[in-house]
Amino acid sequence: MTADPAGLVETATLSAEVEGLLDPTEADSTFRDTRECQSGLLLYALLLVSPPTPRPKTHVI
Repeated sequence: MTADPAGLVETATLSAEVEGLLDPTEADSTFRDTRECQSGLLLYALLLVSPPTPRPKTHVI
């Protein structure tokens, strides 16, 4: 029985594709830390809830 060279290449290609799907490479800065997200959300919420800055009083003559 002889091995089919085309079949070996196809098997290697499929094996590489499966390995790529099981362990995908992520682009830089796509990972988020949960604590960072929580603190950023808390800061954003505090900015929305805080009172507006006081305006200077105008003197009417």
